[in-house]
Order: sequence, then structure tokens, then C-alpha cells
Amino acid sequence: MFSLDVVDTDAFLDLPASSQSLYFHLGLRADDDGFISSPRRIASTVNASTDDLKLLIAKGFIIPFASGVCVVRDWKINNYIQRDRYSPTLYAEEKSQLESSKNGRYLLAD
Repeated sequence: MFSLDVVDTDAFLDLPASSQSLYFHLGLRADDDGFISSPRRIASTVNASTDDLKLLIAKGFIIPFASGVCVVRDWKINNYIQRDRYSPTLYAEEKSQLESSKNGRYLLAD
């Protein structure tokens, strides 16, 4: 799912259509914690440019890690997964670098 609280904002709607499309594709392929193991491959697969990925990072929609993994910052706002269907991410090290704000948005820990 995608929340209108995220995708109906001026910040999101000001993105080029190709960047918006990439955001949706990344969200569709993310694991149950919002992590994506191969964002550049996904961008290539959907004919998005690396600039689209860089723009999503620069505008704060995606948080990158040195490992190449990234996470959708507003994953918990966009999605709710029931406990009996939830599978923890394989990227525990990257997840340990995050904290959640009160509204569920991922933030890099200090």
C-alpha cells in the first residue's frame, strides 16, 4: 500500500514522473521492513535512471546504506503487516542504524 499522506504531498508530486514510478516499484519490491537489496537493478529494470534514485535519496524518500541496501523512509506509514504474516528483514545490521519517529518514519540514528 501507499499512503496519500506520503504520495499526495507537494514534495512527492514535485518529483519527475520517472522518480515517482521508481518509488512505487521500490515499495512493491521491498521486504516486510521496507528494505531493498538491489535498488539500482530495479531502477534499470523499470527504465528509471540513476538520477531518479539519487533524487529519491536527496529528497529523503529513500535512505541508502554503505552496503548498497536502501530502505523506504515512510515504509511504516505506507504499510501495516499483520504479525502472523510478517517476515523480519535480512538486513539486521542496517536496521540497527535506524530509529522510528512517533509517526513511524525511519530516521538514521545519531
